[in-house]
Amino acid sequence: MNVLGWTKMRIVFMGTPEFAVPPLEALVEGGYKPVAVVTGPDRRRGRGRKLQPTAVKLAAERLDIRTILQPDSIMDPAFASTIDALDCDLHVVVAFRILPRTVFMSARLGAFNLHASLLPKFRGAAPINRALMAGATQTGVTTFFLKEKVDTGNIILQWPTAILPHETAGDLHDRLARLGSRAVLETTRRIAGGRAKTYGQDDVQATPAPKIFRGDCRIPWEQPAEAVHNHCRGLAPYPGAWTPWKSTTLKILETEVTRGKGEPGTVLKANGSLVIACKTGAIAVARLQAPGQRVLEVRDFLNGYPISPGTTLT
Repeated sequence: MNVLGWTKMRIVFMGTPEFAVPPLEALVEGGYKPVAVVTGPDRRRGRGRKLQPTAVKLAAERLDIRTILQPDSIMDPAFASTIDALDCDLHVVVAFRILPRTVFMSARLGAFNLHASLLPKFRGAAPINRALMAGATQTGVTTFFLKEKVDTGNIILQWPTAILPHETAGDLHDRLARLGSRAVLETTRRIAGGRAKTYGQDDVQATPAPKIFRGDCRIPWEQPAEAVHNHCRGLAPYPGAWTPWKSTTLKILETEVTRGKGEPGTVLKANGSLVIACKTGAIAVARLQAPGQRVLEVRDFLNGYPISPGTTLT
């Protein structure tokens, strides 16, 4: 029996990208349809620069959620007043901006966040990318009550999952979104039923997962092949690991570790396959992309863009 009743829970859901869509859908399917959704403003995207809604806005419209808020600034006192006027029991936050205290403390039962790691590991904006880039073999999802310091609140539940050897950031993103959707629904049920037992995080065990910038994506050929492979898959398909090539750059999106020896960043083979030396060992490239072109399998790429053995990609 829910403390607030199965259908009487007043929830505001906050999220923007595709990762937040499965959790929103799970809440609606589970009987916890939000009274409002908060998401980012429509933005101009793509080559045509057309105004596009967020993935969460599109989902909210499809799910017939009538109140959709798209504040330009969540720090605006008017936004806090709007949220307060919704008279909510709970805020559910998935892949959204850092909320001011006046907002996340306004719901009677608090606000919880879904994070795509096993906190306190990989605190920050890019936990999926950073876990793969670091060569982690396990990750998961965590729900926790919000505090002012980002990703530090008391944990409600954690569900671990293994990282597969050749899994990319895109693959793991989709898997964690599905796992996270179930975690969000279960967390909401626990809170509604008065069964949300929490525990604090051990800050000593914390590791960072800062936002990815272009410089972070440059391929570190001076590292061992396994590290280079993890770097590439941790950034695939977006934003993509890159390396200098002629007067431009190449994005390398799929690799595997192989044998080879040479100066780091030197092409060892380029006849039907593309093998590049690392500090120790080498990687074989399976898919890559030239600027402004589509992603190609390596054989098709080399047919259109010949690369000679001995070429240095540094």
